[in-house]
Amino acid sequence: MAKALVVYATITGNNEDVADIITDALEDLGVEVDEVEMTMADPADFEEADICVICPYTYDEGIDFYEDLQEEQLAGKVYGVAGSGDTFYGDDFCVAVDKFGDALARTGATKGAENVKINLAPDEEDIQKLDAFAKQLVEKAAKLND
Repeated sequence: MAKALVVYATITGNNEDVADIITDALEDLGVEVDEVEMTMADPADFEEADICVICPYTYDEGIDFYEDLQEEQLAGKVYGVAGSGDTFYGDDFCVAVDKFGDALARTGATKGAENVKINLAPDEEDIQKLDAFAKQLVEKAAKLND
């Protein structure tokens, strides 16, 4: 059974909702999932997972995690990044999603799905996107382990 670690940072609760939706979708696909708030997680925890998911928040809560992530070697792992933001911020909308995606790419992990960016709280359409995101991660992980 594949194992996943979903790490999230949130202030409004929206990213926790995103993480919960991804966790539920992964579990429905038969994946064993741990979901952890970012300040309680360590990037080294990803070494124990097949699928690494980050739901980052744009502000400072994730800086230490982000910096420590740069030190990890996660070849053989599949990753995905999804997060909530506010389109009010224009060009800065969900910028943390892209930054964490780039950081995970540098670890040698394999991108399992395109980044998902959600405006504010996830709605029904977003849930469908996140379910598809989870399915892509599981499919990519299965191919890597063949």
